[in-house]
Amino acid sequence: MNMERLKAYELVEERGLDFGSVGCLLRHRKTGARVVLLSNSDANKVFYIGFATPPGDNTGAAHIVEHTVLCGSERFPVKDPFVELAKGSLNTFLNAMTYPDKTLYPVASTNEVDFKNLMHVYLDAVFFPNIYQNEDIFSQEGWHYELERAEDPLKINGVVYNEMKGAYSSPEGLLGRQILRALYPDNAYGYSAAGEPAEIPELTYSAFLEFHRRFYHPSNSYIYLYGDLDMEERLLWMDREYLSRFDYRKVDASISLQKPFDKPEEVQNVYSLSAGEPLLDHTYLSVSYGVDTALNEKHKVAFAVLEYVLLKAPGAPLKKALLDAGIGKDVSGAYRSGVLQPYFSIIVKNSNVSQKEDFLRIVREALLGLVEGGLDREAVRAGLCRYEFDYREADFGRFPKGLLWGIHCMESWLYDDGRPFQYFEALPVIRWLKEQIDTGYFEGLIRRYLLENPHQAVVILTPEHGYNSRMEQKLAVELAARKASLSQEELTLLVEETARLRRYQEEPSTQEELRTIPLLSWADLKREPQPLLWEERILAGCPALFCPVESEGITYLRLIFDAGRVAEEDVPYLGILKAVLGQVDTAHYSYQELDRARNLSTGGISGTIGIYRHGKDSAYTAVFELRAKALTGKVPEAVGLMGEILTKTRLTDGRRIHEILSQTRAELRESISSGGDSFSSLRAMSGFSEAARYQELTGGLEFYRLVSRLEEQYEEERERLAGRLSQIIEQLFYKENLRICVGGQEEGYEAAGGALPK
Repeated sequence: MNMERLKAYELVEERGLDFGSVGCLLRHRKTGARVVLLSNSDANKVFYIGFATPPGDNTGAAHIVEHTVLCGSERFPVKDPFVELAKGSLNTFLNAMTYPDKTLYPVASTNEVDFKNLMHVYLDAVFFPNIYQNEDIFSQEGWHYELERAEDPLKINGVVYNEMKGAYSSPEGLLGRQILRALYPDNAYGYSAAGEPAEIPELTYSAFLEFHRRFYHPSNSYIYLYGDLDMEERLLWMDREYLSRFDYRKVDASISLQKPFDKPEEVQNVYSLSAGEPLLDHTYLSVSYGVDTALNEKHKVAFAVLEYVLLKAPGAPLKKALLDAGIGKDVSGAYRSGVLQPYFSIIVKNSNVSQKEDFLRIVREALLGLVEGGLDREAVRAGLCRYEFDYREADFGRFPKGLLWGIHCMESWLYDDGRPFQYFEALPVIRWLKEQIDTGYFEGLIRRYLLENPHQAVVILTPEHGYNSRMEQKLAVELAARKASLSQEELTLLVEETARLRRYQEEPSTQEELRTIPLLSWADLKREPQPLLWEERILAGCPALFCPVESEGITYLRLIFDAGRVAEEDVPYLGILKAVLGQVDTAHYSYQELDRARNLSTGGISGTIGIYRHGKDSAYTAVFELRAKALTGKVPEAVGLMGEILTKTRLTDGRRIHEILSQTRAELRESISSGGDSFSSLRAMSGFSEAARYQELTGGLEFYRLVSRLEEQYEEERERLAGRLSQIIEQLFYKENLRICVGGQEEGYEAAGGALPK
């Protein structure tokens, strides 16, 4: 990079990073804007601009600003640029996100022209939004009083207002918010950046504008560019079109550290439960601990490993101790590192308030036993291997990896201008932690930060029938009282404002405004389609597909079994088999040993049910797949473990299977609560689509009912269930019913062929 051409920028640091990237940290000389570049060969280019936006109250100003700046700007005055961009964009990501202490505006595209268009629209949106010219944008996206006629009841409406009412009606969303508030009551994390519904209406238009004016300045910005692109050209353009239009300004967006507690805090709150569900066994119990700061790169990895060892691994000791004691039916927890002061949480669902003291006692006794007796060394080693594999693989599902890497940069960059690359220092940290396994290091972390740490918060959520309805009724009474206090002139003004906002919402953007949005033309598109990389082969005597792709030395293997032979009445039990397979004992491994072996040798082995439709007609093929991924040198071990799971699984541990059913039921209940629209859509589709019906039976509401019945009546169903699962295994897992798919390099394909039985 020629810094002679980039006189507007100062190069602070340049270094090689993992995954073939070169990282550069720059500073814009005139404004102080921070810039990170990750140059590599990835065609999926990523840009974001972010701002430190610590909240000072619960009105949700940060969240509302995030929504409103994307409602038209100086150069692109269209009311909804998102919708218009989608009509002529090939973006792979287009969104904005409000975090507890920052706001990000990321875009991604593999098309260079498209990428430049998206950058242009987003930079104009954040720096020159139309919010200063049109108060209706704030009213629509934030909140407003709604009164269509003087005799109507007064209401509150608004996109963010309604969104947060929905978010905090979920017990999981409410619990997460309460934990953060309880642990850090005296700094920015004590407030909700997203907004508390009861307090959002306290945000005035002038305070909203002041929030944008204060934080949305280049001097408070974090700019990220990633991928295979002309970095110099983008930097020159960005300075010319936007950054040079501003002068440096000191922006105080710092977050003070929470003073450690002298003793644990306790908070109890309620959530709304449907009238048909019992109050018994529906309480959430949790204890959370403040852990140092986000700038301790060793703690970030070590506590992620402890999360796995203590709570996530099959037979995890802390989780097992709580379940064995009957403290709830599902145990979870996490190490949350996306804030200045990370925290470690232990959460029990489907419990009762009366079990609080037992919950805390068992947590303490289990942790003390692990400290005094020592953690299972192989479990810690497996946790580190699992973390390393996930880091090397960089598989973030449908999200561009450049986007997630950029978000990881912010987890240290926001708190230290000179440390955007901390995430990419993981490999030496992992090597160092492996050397500490036998030194008591991990046990010391448990003692210091969990056992002897007074900075902890016990947060309890208890169920209450009709709580949300009562809150709505209370709000209606308050709004009626407010309306009664208004004069006739004030009521008339409210009716006029409601009508004005409705006109604004219904009036489309003009053709002149629409033409300002840059859209792709045919000339901007590549004419050559992406090739389908696959070859039909025979592997170990079975039909196989090989997909030769660059995969960072990782081989992906699928063993695919046609499920057409499974009897119709047994189809729902395929979902049970998916949950059980690999999570129970086999002939040569206990389920705990199996999980450790899996994490030491692979990046994961899991079962899934695939439903492949035949073009436009109603026919489909259902399959059961066992998937594995491993470094090429570990492929034989992966194949051996897959064979162990498929052919030597034992279904004799009734207690373990009952535990899996309970966990599956709890997970499904949570998924239904947070994604009810998906479950209801699948339920509706199952009435006229056979493929959807199959999916409903093996993973939808119908499947939830089956899991619930089996869990509740397990002693009566135990033998029949084991027999049914054994019968399905016999119907599925034999060589003539097998198809194989391998992805990666040729060496991995050959390794799989050498390891599979002939």
